[in-house]
Formats: sequence, structure tokens, C-alpha cells
Amino acid sequence: MRLARFESGASGSDIAVGHHDKWFRLTSLQGYQNVTRLGDIAGKRQLRELTESVEQQVDHLAPASLDLEIAATIADRDTDIWGAGLNYRRHSDDLNSQQPGSGPGSYLRPTNCLINNGGHIELPLQSKRVTAEAELGLLIGTSCKNVSRDSWRSVVAGVTAVLDMTAEDVIRENPRYIPWAKGFDTFCSVGPVLVTLDEFSDDAIESISITTVRNGETIATATPSDMKYDLGYLVEYFTAGRTLEPGTVICTGTPGATVINPGDTIQAVVEHVGTLTHPVR
Repeated sequence: MRLARFESGASGSDIAVGHHDKWFRLTSLQGYQNVTRLGDIAGKRQLRELTESVEQQVDHLAPASLDLEIAATIADRDTDIWGAGLNYRRHSDDLNSQQPGSGPGSYLRPTNCLINNGGHIELPLQSKRVTAEAELGLLIGTSCKNVSRDSWRSVVAGVTAVLDMTAEDVIRENPRYIPWAKGFDTFCSVGPVLVTLDEFSDDAIESISITTVRNGETIATATPSDMKYDLGYLVEYFTAGRTLEPGTVICTGTPGATVINPGDTIQAVVEHVGTLTHPVR
């Protein structure tokens, strides 16, 4: 199943459900008229029930006017966004840094930095060197804590694309400034689609290519098999001793970042999942 969001005037954004290459308004589905949060329908049981309801009611559903190139962020605005840093060797080389040995670098960022697909990235005056990087994102489907590495699929609803910006000069000055350096307005894009995990076997998800593209040029590309800390490890790591609520996004690291400047166009391309495209100013 595929889920996305579209702008809907006064209500902000509504959820769209993909079915056989068509998109339908979730609110036109009986029993889902008041659902606005992806986290509320992201559990395994809820997704299974949603699939059954769509198949039963498809002839009566209202189509969604959805353009993925300008789709709203799939992340709920009241959710947490966790991130893993230096999880690919290439990115460690970008920063001339050694990969951490006891776990990935990590950060928690505010949701005010989220933008919709196609939106402008605004470079802040507080940084002279901003970088952008493509990542694979995981969306948590159920409230969970202390999840074992081998059980990660049981709590993840699906995967998405992420474009993550960083005031890199700030990080180089002091690595303790990571949340501040990633929290500027327009510094994170998540979407445009959530693809549920049942569409990927373990082998298939390990071979998804994640690519950072600037002005049409591939800057870096890799697959989850190239991660130092795999997806199961990351879920175990971020749920260790803390509860993650449904809708939480885990950004899993990048194969490589690129400096961005006004006039650039930057993309995060995640194979079989989706593409985020943003002009810079």
C-alpha cells in the first residue's frame, strides 16, 4: 500500500490512499472520515484493515487530486524525527570524520523544519556552508520500546524518502551543535510517499538505492547493505530505553552530502519509493 498527503485548504493536508495506480481521499472511506494523522493508521492491524476497507469500497471512493511533485510532507506535525549520522563510510569521508564505533551519531530535530515536496529550501544567514543529503526514512507504526534487532519489521509501518539539510560549518565548529544545525526552517523533507513494509522482502529493502542528486548530477548513491549500522540495529538503538510513538520518523543516514547554494536544485531519490525535489534560495 502507498499513502501520501495533499493540501486541502483550511484543513491543512489530507491523507490519500493509493490503489491500483489511483489515489483516493481517505476521508471518503467509511470509518475514516476524521483521520488526519498517518500515525493513527500505521500499525500492522490498522493497515490491514485499511487495505480491506479500500478494496470493499473502492467503487464509492472520492478521487484525490494528488501531484506527488508538490505533495505535502507525510510526517505528522506532532511527531518526532530521529536521525542517524555517519552511517555510511562515504559520508564520514565528507566530514573527514571517523565513524563512531559504539553506535551511530544521532539527533532529534523539530518538526517546524519540515517542508512539502517542491518547496524552497531557505539558506539561513547563520551558516555559510549548508549541505543536503538523501536518506531512507522509516516510519514507526506502533508504540514501541526496547525492540530487538531481529524484530524491527514488526514496529515499522513503511519506508519513505528523506532530504536532510545541515549547517555543516556549525558541526565542524562543534559536533555538539547537531540539533541546532539541523533545526532551521525548511531543513527537512519527508515523503512524498510512504510505501508499506509488506511490499519489500528483507533482500529487496537491502538493495534499494538511495541517491543524492544536485542539478541533475549524482553526488552519491548507496544501498542499505552499505550501512555500518543496519535497519534492525537502528530500530533497536532508537527504541532502547525510550518509547517511540506511531508516526515517529527515523532517518537512517546518507551515502553522501553536497553543498547547496542559491539557484541549485537538490533531490533525494529512493528507488521504488519516491523522489523529493527542492529548489534552493
